[in-house]
Amino acid sequence: MNKMIRTLITLAAFGAGSTALLAQPAVKLVVVDMAKVYDSHYKTEEANAKFRDAEQKAQEQVEELNKQGQSLVDEYKELMEQSKNTVLTPEARSKAEGDAQKKLEDIQRKQGEVQNFRTNTQRSLQQRIKTHRDLLLEEITKVVNDLAKRQGATLVVDKSGPTLFGIPSVLYSDPAYDLTDAVVKEVNKDRPAPAPAAATPAATTPAAAPAPAAPTTFSVPSVNAPAKTEPAKKP
Repeated sequence: MNKMIRTLITLAAFGAGSTALLAQPAVKLVVVDMAKVYDSHYKTEEANAKFRDAEQKAQEQVEELNKQGQSLVDEYKELMEQSKNTVLTPEARSKAEGDAQKKLEDIQRKQGEVQNFRTNTQRSLQQRIKTHRDLLLEEITKVVNDLAKRQGATLVVDKSGPTLFGIPSVLYSDPAYDLTDAVVKEVNKDRPAPAPAAATPAATTPAAAPAPAAPTTFSVPSVNAPAKTEPAKKP
């Protein structure tokens, strides 16, 4: 009798477990290419145009600083020539030598100014790009989640990036389970109308780390102080 009761209890428990498993909703997996959505978002296009404009202005500023530096170099060279010109009086050569030393210090300060400007500008632009990317991906993720829920999905997989082995994270997916185009359409539904006289649109490349600004293009033959000129002995 006890054995029969234990058997009935076991069968009842197994039946309850099976019923619970059957009650679980079937897994519906969908995929989305987050990189494609990000690149296709109209806000990315707008931000890229602003980043390119900021980069161009930084390039122009560096070029202007380089011109100023080159002018200092030219003045330094002229003073060095004067300090060695035997036609001039010893006093004039000595003064030119002292002025050349001061000009050399100005050149070194200008070199530091250019380098600091380049470094600070790149850091600022990189931070702007990162902030834009983080905020936009957060916005896109919300749209993806909303669409997935409306379609009854239980799991969303991003197929945009490769794995640690360098292969696609999703080897195959049925297009019917791909939300990418639907998400692109959703995020761009509020795209502003183009201006009537808009210029030719720039390429819609994704925001990336900015290219380095123009390097320092001026230098001096030697950063050492010019050699002291011995004054001519009076007869």
